[in-house]
Amino acid sequence: MYPRLLEIPLGGDSSITIYSYGFMVAVAILLASWLAGRELDRLQREGRFGAIKSPSRTKKDGKSGAVLPSELMGTITVIAAAMGVAGSKLFHILENFGRFMQDPAGMIFSTGGLTFYGGLICAGVSIAWYGRRKGIHVPTLADAIAPSLMIAYGVGRIGCHLAGDGDWGIAADMSLKPSRLPTWLWAETYPNNILEITLAEPGVYPTSIYEFVACTLLFGLLWALRRHPFQAGWLFMFYIALNGIERLLIEQIRVNNTFDLFGLEVTQAEAIATVFIVAGLTGMALLTRRRTAAPGRGREPAPAGSR
Repeated sequence: MYPRLLEIPLGGDSSITIYSYGFMVAVAILLASWLAGRELDRLQREGRFGAIKSPSRTKKDGKSGAVLPSELMGTITVIAAAMGVAGSKLFHILENFGRFMQDPAGMIFSTGGLTFYGGLICAGVSIAWYGRRKGIHVPTLADAIAPSLMIAYGVGRIGCHLAGDGDWGIAADMSLKPSRLPTWLWAETYPNNILEITLAEPGVYPTSIYEFVACTLLFGLLWALRRHPFQAGWLFMFYIALNGIERLLIEQIRVNNTFDLFGLEVTQAEAIATVFIVAGLTGMALLTRRRTAAPGRGREPAPAGSR
């Protein structure tokens, strides 16, 4: 494993360390920002929402100039990163509240301990609030970012794998391994992992790799369906359902904390994933009607020749 990609000496005993997990998260954020910005521009060209005014671009007559939706992605990315980390940390604390009470400062300020669903929920609410302020129809905004969220999650999981941060599976059963499958895809001991934990042979299921592969395929599906004819928000609801199904399945072979829920022993991720599946399928059912008009306020016709 390569938890530390690069050490930059600053003189003396000081240095800056570039961690593989942080690097891959940065790659995931930039990739998601680029894809979402591209999709937002396309949706505006199709007349799905109106012009976006920018106070910083004042014309000579005193009126605010218009900007492309993709030009908002810088701010949206900052919001997503900040609220994503805050939400991830909050949900991790809730999931490990006993450990938090023993060392609150240590858990709050540690570089690890991030829970994906916490980041997704908090960042999603914040981005929806910002998009509404800018006049972007929130369900349309959600559709635009849905594919990018899926691939960003998968790329982030590569960071988990490289770092060996504990997001791995249960002990691998080698008797079940298909003969043609490479061993590293079935069992991994994560040598030199960031947690400095020694895993017994033959190792654990490398669930981060499985999630990367699954999310890449699901991204392809969402991207292929991004021109869907249904009501705004349908694609995001489909993403929510797929996200929940993928996470619920992978949790069956992942190591995670459990708690008692109505007599069942479940993980926090399993509980949230189940809610996502129900919410996503319900939303899809309600929104599976063909669009008859653009939903945004102040709709403007698409420019001639735009596609």
